[in-house]
Amino acid sequence: MADGSTRPPPEGEPGSAPRPGSRFPRATVILLGLASAVVISAGISGIRDILAPVLLTLVLTICASPVGAALEKRGVPRAIATGSVILVVFGLLAGFTYTLVIAFAQFATMLPDYADQLTAAGAAISSWLQSIGIDAAQVQSVRQSFDPSSILAFFGGLLGSVFGITGALVIVLTMLILMSADAVYVPTILRQLGRRRPSLATALHDYASGVRKYMVVTTLLGVVQGLLNTLALFILGVPAALLWGLLAFLCSFIPNVGYFFAIIPPIIFGFLVGGWPTALAVVVVYGIINAVVQSVVQPRVVGNAVSLSQTLTFFSVLFWAVLIGPIGAILAIPLTLLVRTILIDSDPDAQWIRPAIGDTSETRTIMRGDDAVAKSERMAARQAKKARKAG
Repeated sequence: MADGSTRPPPEGEPGSAPRPGSRFPRATVILLGLASAVVISAGISGIRDILAPVLLTLVLTICASPVGAALEKRGVPRAIATGSVILVVFGLLAGFTYTLVIAFAQFATMLPDYADQLTAAGAAISSWLQSIGIDAAQVQSVRQSFDPSSILAFFGGLLGSVFGITGALVIVLTMLILMSADAVYVPTILRQLGRRRPSLATALHDYASGVRKYMVVTTLLGVVQGLLNTLALFILGVPAALLWGLLAFLCSFIPNVGYFFAIIPPIIFGFLVGGWPTALAVVVVYGIINAVVQSVVQPRVVGNAVSLSQTLTFFSVLFWAVLIGPIGAILAIPLTLLVRTILIDSDPDAQWIRPAIGDTSETRTIMRGDDAVAKSERMAARQAKKARKAG
């Protein structure tokens, strides 16, 4: 400069130094972070068979822990209260698994009765696809998907995945016992942690509260949704109504896309037994139940317990399903919230990013203010225009 003083070049220009407090350039930090995320994801995927039931048990323990605390407040000894919670949770898992096995067995028994109809439907769809120019290999794949043995193998694999998640009874039961026993110390540990890392302690407490609220509400609404779907399918005469009701219950935990997985089988079998009227009735019934439960009731009850954007929610389902399988899709919200808790909520300097990933409470307030200002400006402009015309 003319006065002889020196000015450091702006950030981002050649020769610029990293910002104060940063040891490395931002690009280096971002690349290292992405590389670390890839390595961690690969490691998670490598131990998915044991990690999936552990994560499931962790979420179940978080949801059930207040029950044990409530029993203790009523004078029940701690060991009995903890044991009661373990038995109830494990009993519910075992009962659900048993019901699923019975429903699948009934489905496998009745499936051969519809073999000819499924084959004919596959042939009709294949002919239509060929007529509109779809590749022959893809048409053949679609046709094979209507083969009864392929359908049975698909649901058998799905049932096997469920066994790997909720049916790994030894892992789940063992982890339930150990986690429930360790949960006794959690309140005291959080108080100790709060003296040294208050932000982390608060974030963990809020995470447990939010996940508990989300999972409990989703479970109760999923039960209602499954029962209503089962009853409707039974009235419509759709085969294996109980199995499709259980599928609807499981898919209620999968945001955005679970509804589409749950509705396809009853549509197909509704069409086989009653033609297009029954298939359309299934679409209408499922649409109404899903709209009321997941689009109206659940958001009002859960509120800001999740605070994830729709885009991030959908991506989280895909991401966790790829990493740890079907349980990842079911636990996508709790697992994403856990990552957010560790990386963002526990760091006061990272709070600025929360609105970008879905915490839009403040954003909506600002938008309402902006909308009110814009509305008043439009009204003022119209009144000014009328005044000019009158003058």
